[in-house]
Parts: sequence; structure tokens; C-alpha cells
Amino acid sequence: MSRRDSMSSSVQEPPLDFSFRSIHVLQDLVTEEPRIGQRPLKYSKSGKSLTQSLWLNNNVITDLRDFNQVLTTFFNLSVLYLHGNSIQRLGEVNKLAVLPRLRSLTLHGNPIEEEKGYRQYVLCTLPRVTTFDFSGVTKADRTTAEVWKRMNIKPKKARIKQDTL
Repeated sequence: MSRRDSMSSSVQEPPLDFSFRSIHVLQDLVTEEPRIGQRPLKYSKSGKSLTQSLWLNNNVITDLRDFNQVLTTFFNLSVLYLHGNSIQRLGEVNKLAVLPRLRSLTLHGNPIEEEKGYRQYVLCTLPRVTTFDFSGVTKADRTTAEVWKRMNIKPKKARIKQDTL
């Protein structure tokens, strides 16, 4: 199966639905079974899920610890629902940057929603997201996020290698 066939066939795959499961940490996904839908879930030869959507909404997730170990196994992931959890630090959003195909994300209903610059921070951290909290991301949103970033996020200083004599 070519890469294109793999991607187009996964578009129709049902979501992995772990919503309303009282999940505390992402490591629980290893032992928890997703809600069964009308269509069976499909997996690659290596055992990775072909789904593009992962629903983790309405649980009690407080942070994205172990994110790289668990969620990067969903290599086609483009939709991630995390709304209605207990994520408290905006910095947790940085961990989502490892998902190159992520286009739709929900985080509303988490304590981070109350943080100043919440939407701008998420959009400048995840520039490929086109739908955030069930709202389309506009050019104005992108511009506002870039201005917010320049005013609020200090650029990382480049390390200058010292030549030793």
C-alpha cells in the first residue's frame, strides 16, 4: 500500500474514543480499550492505529506526561480532542508539536483556557492547526498570535560555541 493510499484509507477510519473514561494519565491508554463503534478499528502491520482522530475529552488528564511514548504511535493523528480535562499549564501544549499532521485540536474546558493569551499561545505553538476549539483559525487569528508571540515569548538565545585554544 502506498503512502497516499494509507493516508486516504485512514480518512474513513473511526476515531479512537476514550472520552468519559476517567483517564488520569496518558499511559492509561495502553490498558484501556476504546469505545467500540459501528466500524472496526484498523491497524498497520506494525500494530499502529490507522485512525486520524483520538478523543480524550471529558477525562481527568492534568498533564501530557508520557505523551511522546503513547500518542506518537498514532502516526496519522490529525484530530485530537482534549477538552473537558484538567490541564493546568499552557506549556503542556508544547508537547503536541511532535504531531506533524495535527490540524484540529480542542482544549476548552481545561483550566488553561483561563490563562491570558490562551488561544494565541496555542496557535503560535502549533501553526499547522486549522481548527481550534471547534472554531476555524483565520488569518486574523494567525496575525494576532504572531504579534502576541513577539510581545510575550522571549526568543531562545542561540548558543555560541566557544573555540578552545
